[in-house]
Amino acid sequence: MTLSILLLCCAGTAIVGALTGEPEPTRTGTAAEQPQQPILAAPGEPTEQAPTQEESPTDTPSTVSSSAPSSVAPSPPSAAAVPVVQVTTVTEKATIRYGERTVKDSSLAEGKRVVRTKGVNGVRTMTYEVTTTDGVRTAKKLVKSAVTKQPVTQVVAVGTKKPQSSKCDPNYSGCVPIASDVDCAGGSGNGPAYVRGPIRVIGDDIYDLDRDGDGIACD
Repeated sequence: MTLSILLLCCAGTAIVGALTGEPEPTRTGTAAEQPQQPILAAPGEPTEQAPTQEESPTDTPSTVSSSAPSSVAPSPPSAAAVPVVQVTTVTEKATIRYGERTVKDSSLAEGKRVVRTKGVNGVRTMTYEVTTTDGVRTAKKLVKSAVTKQPVTQVVAVGTKKPQSSKCDPNYSGCVPIASDVDCAGGSGNGPAYVRGPIRVIGDDIYDLDRDGDGIACD
């Protein structure tokens, strides 16, 4: 079809030149060197158009680069940790040491000690208010103190009785006075000391009181 149109165009040009008396231009060179005439499409035939820039497909994705730094919103500062404060009540007990009191007792030998009343320790109860901050004790305040058990004072008796020197001779069981001479009472002896029997001789019969030697004097 294109060749037919081209031939028609060339023939028309030759006819117009012949009528006007203008010689037909001589064509030299190859067909590739001749200027190409626009190709006219016949009525009803679709024409081929070069794709426009908007319709031209592209295989390379468009990448938009930005040199502007991205803006990051600063995070708000974290809130300061609030300390945990706790107040509790604590009860403690303390021992009250009993006291001691001494009394004189003339029935006991001098220097001898006897516990008459046994001492008992008392108890004191104390209440504290304890403050802790984050688990660490920061304060301790005494709010109450009371004696919940009274101590009992220990009583000790101390003897004051003076020891007495013996006036009896140790050679006899029963009291035979110590003297320059001792005779049996009611006898013929002249003393100066006398003793009533019976008296058992447990040592030496220094006063010759056991005349029959049976171990019993003044019988």
